[in-house]
Amino acid sequence: MAGAAHCSLQAKRLLLDPKFEGYKLSLEPLACYQLGLDAAVAEVQLRDDQYTLDHMRAFGMYNYLHLDSWYQDNVYYVDQFGRVMNLSVTLDTALQKPREVFRLPTDLAACDNRLCASMHFSSSTWVTLSDGTGRLYLIKSGKRGSSATEKWEIVFNEELGSPFIVAHSVSFVKSDTHSVAVLLLRVEKDELDTKGSGFHVTLEWVTIAKGKEGDHRYEIIKRRVLQGKSVPHYAAIEPSGDGLMIVSHKPFTFMQSESDELEENDEVKVSNEKKAPLYYWQQTEDDVTITVHLPQDITRDDIKICFSPDNICVTLKDQPPLMEGKLHSSVDHESCTWIIREDRSLEISLIKKNEGCRWTELIVGDTRGEFIMDPSQCSEIAESLMHLTSEVMNPNPEKENPPCNAQELEECDAFLEDGASLSRFDGDTLKVTHVINLGSNQYLFSVVVNPKEMPCFCLRHDVDALLWQPHSDQPENMWEHIATFNALGYVQASKQDKKFMACAPDYSYAALCECMRRVFIYRQPTPLATVLYNRKEGRQVGQVAKQLVATLEASDPILGFQATSERLFVLTTKTLFLIKVNSGN
Repeated sequence: MAGAAHCSLQAKRLLLDPKFEGYKLSLEPLACYQLGLDAAVAEVQLRDDQYTLDHMRAFGMYNYLHLDSWYQDNVYYVDQFGRVMNLSVTLDTALQKPREVFRLPTDLAACDNRLCASMHFSSSTWVTLSDGTGRLYLIKSGKRGSSATEKWEIVFNEELGSPFIVAHSVSFVKSDTHSVAVLLLRVEKDELDTKGSGFHVTLEWVTIAKGKEGDHRYEIIKRRVLQGKSVPHYAAIEPSGDGLMIVSHKPFTFMQSESDELEENDEVKVSNEKKAPLYYWQQTEDDVTITVHLPQDITRDDIKICFSPDNICVTLKDQPPLMEGKLHSSVDHESCTWIIREDRSLEISLIKKNEGCRWTELIVGDTRGEFIMDPSQCSEIAESLMHLTSEVMNPNPEKENPPCNAQELEECDAFLEDGASLSRFDGDTLKVTHVINLGSNQYLFSVVVNPKEMPCFCLRHDVDALLWQPHSDQPENMWEHIATFNALGYVQASKQDKKFMACAPDYSYAALCECMRRVFIYRQPTPLATVLYNRKEGRQVGQVAKQLVATLEASDPILGFQATSERLFVLTTKTLFLIKVNSGN
C-alpha cells in the first residue's frame, strides 16, 4: 500500500442529530404474512473441517435470501431440489406461492463437499449463479419481476476449481463488448500458516466476455486472485469493471503469476541497486565522520572538497557533485580534513562548532546516506528514555491523572476489529490506490440503494450508524455520507443474538433479526400528530423515532433477511415471512 492515497470519510453535519433522544417502543401492530415453502431451503451445515471464525462468517452466517434490487419487492432462494424460487410481491393480500424460474443441472444432494448455492443480479437481465460445487453459471434472464415470462438461459458455465460463493458481480459494456465481472469467495487450507488458523481467504476476480465478430459464446478473458487472512465484510466491483473495493479486518493483496513475479523481481533489484547508500556517516559529541567508497580509477588529484561553516561540496573528477548541500549544523570549516584510506574509501572529518549537539541528518533533505550508530550511543539513548517506561502496568495509581481504565468502558463500546480498513484496488495495475483506516468505525451491513451504483456500506460512528455510498467515478468524493440511523450503532451492539442487519433503500427504517423468531425495526424520526411534552425539561417534543418488535410464528432458525422500502422479507427453513413496515405511496 506504499503508493496508496490515505483518505478519510467526511460525515455531513446536516445528516447528524446531536439532540436525538432515543427510540420509543411502539405497540402499533405490524401486518405479517407467511408462505409455506413447497421444499425446504438448500441449507448447508458447516463440516467438521470448517471450524474457523472465517468459515462461520462466510458460510455459517450466509444470507440464503437474495433481493433483486433491479425490480421492486423481488426475492429469490434456492431449495433442496436445486430450484431457484422467486417471490414477486405486488399486493400483500394476494400473495402467490414462490415459483420456479430456474433449476440447477447439478444434483445438490450427491455433492458432499459443497458450499451453499449463491447468486447475484449483475444487471436487469443478467444473473451469476453458483451451485456451491465450484461451477459458475452466467445466465441471461431477460426481464425479471412479477410479469416476467422469459426463460432463464445459460450462456456460460464452467468448473473453476474448489467450491466458492458469489460475492458480487457487475455487467458492463466496454469497447462494444459485453462483459460480466464476478467476485468469487473461498476459504482455503494454507499449509504455510503454522501459527494462525491454517486457512486463508481468496477473492477471485473473474471477467467473462462475449466473443468477437459473430462468435456469440462467452468465455473467461481474465482471472485475478486476491488473498487475505480474514473474510471481507464488504467486497464489490465498480460498475465500470475497472476497480474493486474491499472492507476487511486484515489486508488483501493480489497473487501474481510467474511472469509478473519475474518482472517485479527485476524492478526490485533495480530499485535496490538505486537505493544502496551513497555514503555512510557517524558522529560523536565533537565530530562527524563521513565514509565514501571510491571507484578504482579515482586518484587524490581527482577529488575536490569545499568546506564552509554551513555547507559541503564533494566532487570526483569532472562529474556532478557527489555530495552538496547545507549541513545539519555549523562546523569549524578550517579544522575539517579528508584522507584516502587503504581500502579505497574517502574519509571526511567534520568538526562540530556546537559540541554535544546530536545531528539527525548530515545534509538537509539528502536521504542518500546511511547513519551508523555506535553501540555506546545506543545504550546512552536507551538509558535517557528509561524513565518513560515501566515493567508495571500502573506504577503510580495515586497520580492525579491516572491512565484510562478499560473496565470503565461498556461492553458495546469494545471493538474487537479495530484494525479494519477500506481499500480501493485498480484493475489494471492491481495496486491499492486509496485506503482508509476505519479504526473503531465498526462495519454493520451493506445495502443496494441504486442498483446502477456500488452497494452502500453502513459503519458505526460513535453511537450512530452512517450509510456511505461509493462513487468510483468521483476521485474527489469517492465515499459520500448519504444517511444516518441515529443511535443504531449503540443499539445493535446490545443485541447479542443478532444475525442479520438491513435497511430500506429509502433510509426510512433499519432492521435487525436474531437467530430465531424476533425482528427489531427502527424507524427514522417522524413529526407527531399530537402534542407531546418532555416531562423533565418541560419542552414540547416535535418528533419521535419508533422501535417496533415482531415475533415470528416459527421454530426454525432464520436463514435469510432482506429489506425493501415497504417490506421486510424473512426466510426460515420452511417458511417465508413478509412484514409490512411502510404503506405504499
